[in-house]
Amino acid sequence: MSIVELDRKGRLILPKKMRESLGIGRKVLILNAGDHLKVIPLPSDPFEVLEGTLSLNKPFKELRKQAELMAEGTGEERS
Repeated sequence: MSIVELDRKGRLILPKKMRESLGIGRKVLILNAGDHLKVIPLPSDPFEVLEGTLSLNKPFKELRKQAELMAEGTGEERS
């Protein structure tokens, strides 16, 4: 636990050990949680984090055509 002070512009500095232990880089998401704030580290490269999470077995053109048909209400969801 650390107690930090805000500077004149309302900024706070997270201690280096805390940033390192949480893997905090240059960006964080700050959420108002009522009586406290939640600080959530954001990845420096969000696409790197997503790499490998999607496995597409169909070509993009086929997926796009399927999505367009579904948007028109004439297509069926296929796997």
